[in-house]
Amino acid sequence: MTTPERFPRRRLLVRLGLLFNSFLALLLAIPFVRYLSSPALRARKDTGWVSLGSLERFPTGQTRLATFRNPVVGPSDGPTARLACWVRHIEADRFQVFAINCMHLGCPVRWFPQSSLFLCPCHGGAYYADGSRASGPPERGLFEYRYRITGAELEIEVGALPTPGLASARRGASSCA
Repeated sequence: MTTPERFPRRRLLVRLGLLFNSFLALLLAIPFVRYLSSPALRARKDTGWVSLGSLERFPTGQTRLATFRNPVVGPSDGPTARLACWVRHIEADRFQVFAINCMHLGCPVRWFPQSSLFLCPCHGGAYYADGSRASGPPERGLFEYRYRITGAELEIEVGALPTPGLASARRGASSCA
């Protein structure tokens, strides 16, 4: 007659397998949890107001190029942390501030005062002075930053990427404070 084992080898291997698989499942779940929680964490810290400079830099009735330092940068970003935007001074305290990126594939648009158009050199996209689509492949107007006037400075809210979904939501969202 054989004596039963106190702790069978099969039971030990099953428990070790379950422990190992649970550990792997936990490791694989970490990126998914971080991905799902990132919008909530990012919304608090990625947005902020950045100065574009004195109001005197932007004469009434003109559109000028302005640059600012992206507040959402890493230590290795270097010169790429400087971003550009187009500032259109409509009248008095009314401005429009556009991202420099075409809404088709993100190429930088240029302002041509002779024709009062923003033109994209990549695929021929054109935008009117108010940022709305004029012609070409882009399906919507330029991304418009929210702005405010603080003292004698023009500031824009940055942190949100100029994406197609935000372009229509941001249109007309400018505010003067």
